[in-house]
Amino acid sequence: MNWLQLAEEVIAGKMISNEEALAILYSDDDDLLKIMDGAFAIRKYYYGKKVKLNMIMNAKSGYCPEDCGYCSQSSKSTAPIDKYPFITKDEILAGAKRAFENKIGTYCIVASGRGPTRKDVNVVSEAVEEIKEKYGLKVCACLGLLKEEQAQQLKEAGVDRYNHNLNTSERHHSYITTSHTYEDRVNTVEIAKKHGISPCSGAIIGMKETKKDVVDIARALHQLDADSIPVNFLNAIDGTKLEGTKELNPRYCLKVLALFRYINPTKEIRISGGREVNLRSLQPLGMYAANSIFVGDYLTTDGQEANSDYHMLEDLGFEIELTQKQEEVFC
Repeated sequence: MNWLQLAEEVIAGKMISNEEALAILYSDDDDLLKIMDGAFAIRKYYYGKKVKLNMIMNAKSGYCPEDCGYCSQSSKSTAPIDKYPFITKDEILAGAKRAFENKIGTYCIVASGRGPTRKDVNVVSEAVEEIKEKYGLKVCACLGLLKEEQAQQLKEAGVDRYNHNLNTSERHHSYITTSHTYEDRVNTVEIAKKHGISPCSGAIIGMKETKKDVVDIARALHQLDADSIPVNFLNAIDGTKLEGTKELNPRYCLKVLALFRYINPTKEIRISGGREVNLRSLQPLGMYAANSIFVGDYLTTDGQEANSDYHMLEDLGFEIELTQKQEEVFC
């Protein structure tokens, strides 16, 4: 396979075939750099060498009635995690200040649970109005299954993006969770889109899915027209259904990132949870396919020290994408 030629065809508008997609995942490791070269050609065409930085604020931890097999916050998990109710507006604002000062362009307000209460949405809405005024950050909310009126309120408050991951293929979904359906997740993304909120939806790789499942979820996100696609790699937590699962290696993770870029050439591809433990020393190579990363800690697991990410991007010769207000301060 001539991967650079395939990349040029993708840039010209081609959708790769299932055979070509699977060929990426099944490819010999000796072809990895050629595959990444093609992925970088696509990434550079649409995004140059800019990188979007994202930061998570875990606004509510634990107490979730859902049974997601990967999650330490689920009702079935016995993992020892911090549990606390929805934080205050001032705490959300303090996180936004840290994000601004650390050149984070997108601030992600995340809460556990099936879906937000009216009070939760009110707190987020009030906080977002101040965040937009003070810091000009892009704000992404991730609050679970969403109702029409909630989406409208969040939009009016200034929420730019709503995250609700499909996580895995439709076929594999019932293995991961039974307390909600794949269609429930799709519906929430569609509700966000309907109300003018940019859709963010992604996947978790390494949950005993097949390679065809990986191709299917990449295609489903293309069909959903998700603007931002977080690609997580399972960090199996003791006490969850998937504890002890170790299916991934760094080279395969890079092939997955390349696959998502070939199938979703124009979209923000974000290396997300589990990158430190799965990509390990090959993390820098992932940026040749992806154009976005999380900086700092995740929900209940630690990320690597932030300066390591800044040094990595500097060493790669990549440029952090700043907001207008950050450019006024830092440039």
